[in-house]
Amino acid sequence: MLVGVIVGAHGIRGDVKVKSFTADPSDVAAYGPVMTEDGGKRLALRVKGEGKGTVTCFVKGVADRNAAEALKGTRLYLPRESLPAEAEDDEFYHADLVGLTAEMADGSGPVGEVVAVYDFGAGDVLELKPVAGGVSPKPVMVPFTRDVCPIVDVKKRRLVVDPPPGLIDAPKPGEQAEEAAAAQADSEAAGETE
Repeated sequence: MLVGVIVGAHGIRGDVKVKSFTADPSDVAAYGPVMTEDGGKRLALRVKGEGKGTVTCFVKGVADRNAAEALKGTRLYLPRESLPAEAEDDEFYHADLVGLTAEMADGSGPVGEVVAVYDFGAGDVLELKPVAGGVSPKPVMVPFTRDVCPIVDVKKRRLVVDPPPGLIDAPKPGEQAEEAAAAQADSEAAGETE
């Protein structure tokens, strides 16, 4: 599981700045050596401090700034079994949410597939990519709260979405065709004026 990414060097002694994706940023080094994306390299980290959105880490075997700069962009992974199990029923790893199918609570159909989980500071937000036969023809962002996502079933790869009115506007019959015709007319009109 992705737990962080090295975003740059810090100082002249080989320390690196890591953007941590763990709940507590310093936990990026708490579960043992991390691995690179291809699994070819293991890095033993020790957190030395925290900064603006990053943690500063010592990396065993990295002795100077040049070696630290060479690691910039390295994504850091841990095996799933190294991480603690979710403590509560309503706690999930982001990796477990990606790929779930979101369905409307009212039974009107699927909304989309979870393609990303974002944290903009006020709580997690799910990005849903439209699916064939879905209720929304466009990507949708929904808050990942108990009110909006009351049911999450990771084993069955689904979640239920109960959005507030207006968050997901299902197209009315023929609406997509009307929008396409209007867009075509606009582009033709723009072509005549050139």
